[in-house]
Amino acid sequence: MLMPKRVKYRKTHSSPRIKGNTKGGAALLFGEYGLKALQPRWITARQIESCRVTIMRYMRKKGKMWVRIFPDKVITKHPAETRMGKGKGAPDHWVAVVKPGRILFELEGLDNVSAREAMTRAGHKLPIRTRFVAREY
Repeated sequence: MLMPKRVKYRKTHSSPRIKGNTKGGAALLFGEYGLKALQPRWITARQIESCRVTIMRYMRKKGKMWVRIFPDKVITKHPAETRMGKGKGAPDHWVAVVKPGRILFELEGLDNVSAREAMTRAGHKLPIRTRFVAREY
């Protein structure tokens, strides 16, 4: 599972809303094909890993894949059946804050049809709407 090796602070403020479009990461940098986010949402490390495994299994040994997002925000949680208050809960899981327009995954070395199918399968694992994008030469 993806998570930072070290962090300066164990717990972060939780922002209630994700505003605006992505500032960076909206263009294909490495591969020929990509999966672009169309909605704002927190994507968990488990969801990223699930997409990565789905794409890799579909590609088998051909092609190359890049994961363009990283879960660097910690989400804390109180244990079950605990009364309210008593401070902030313990770190529970990590999420990547994704804004509309962000490229999530990139592929190279596959034909258009195979790449589209792999990205569509990965998109079904995510809680947001996504779009398949191809590099324009």
